[in-house]
Amino acid sequence: MSGTSLDGVDVAFIETDGEERVLAGPARTVPYDESFRARLRSVLGGQGPVAAVERELTLAHAAAVRAFAEDHAIGPLEVVGFHGHTILHRPDQRRTWQIGDGALLASLTGIPVVADFRSADVAAGGEGAPFAPLYHAALAVALEKPLAVLNLGGVGNVTWIGPDPAEILAFDTGPANALIDDWALDHIGAPFDRDGALARAGKIDQAHLKRFLTHPYFARRPPKSLDRDDFTGYVPRALGAADGAATLTAMSASAVARAVEHLPAPPRRWLVTGGGRHNPALMAELARHLGVPVEPVEAAGWNGDALEAQAFAYLAVRSLRGLPLSLPGTTGVPTPMAGGRHFPAPPLGIP
Repeated sequence: MSGTSLDGVDVAFIETDGEERVLAGPARTVPYDESFRARLRSVLGGQGPVAAVERELTLAHAAAVRAFAEDHAIGPLEVVGFHGHTILHRPDQRRTWQIGDGALLASLTGIPVVADFRSADVAAGGEGAPFAPLYHAALAVALEKPLAVLNLGGVGNVTWIGPDPAEILAFDTGPANALIDDWALDHIGAPFDRDGALARAGKIDQAHLKRFLTHPYFARRPPKSLDRDDFTGYVPRALGAADGAATLTAMSASAVARAVEHLPAPPRRWLVTGGGRHNPALMAELARHLGVPVEPVEAAGWNGDALEAQAFAYLAVRSLRGLPLSLPGTTGVPTPMAGGRHFPAPPLGIP
């Protein structure tokens, strides 16, 4: 998994039948170096040297997979789920674009690859996101419900799981870390607001927050999804570094609070995954707004640093079995939708 926060390659190993059986194994993140992160950022929106960056991204994933398998003595691997990196997401135009060369990855690793998870959903009229809810539901079988699983990556998304296993609703909530990360990079030269320190030193601009919450996206009923850059016009450019970070953090939390309006019933608990769970300022804002326990997913025994990568391994197995990857309640696709493109390993694959 290469997420919208541009952090690096998340690698995770699981054993699964693609349904309720999930045995999570080791995981790691291989950070992108600053120069590649800048090149990857330069092709967001589908512009610039996309082909060259796609090849470099694929090579980075191949190296990460091979080193990971060797270090953990894992094998033989049956399949790699390769999400790639989203550079454009416009479901209203029936377009979503994840760069990453599945055939090249299969050739370099000698392992079959499933990639291009979202295109079939978008082509059928779905939002193409979020795509981890079925995995969240598999992990949450034994947990008290209604439950909300909140992923705070570059963009936020929520999975609401009801008492009936068939009750799943998911959608993007709004900006999560992306605008905060960009602000920290521009104002203090840091890739993110470590421990929320910058935000905690500032004051929320209430007028700006109020304007942000008038965005029509929040009133729109799900299914709905966002591109990383959909809210860049709401960055508070006239504020100082600390006040801007505080305001952006409040924006991310308030967006989640607005999402509650669309849930079938209030969650008894929120489990938070993604990088945002490491931000105490953001977690405190969420707790203040939501009024029920807001905890990192580790409280349920899950690995929040690995969850998204695990989800695409899980979805790869579902794809091989012809099982749905998305549902009307998760992306708005008209019927449960299978997907993914399969790239077999070459006959003499590299071990």
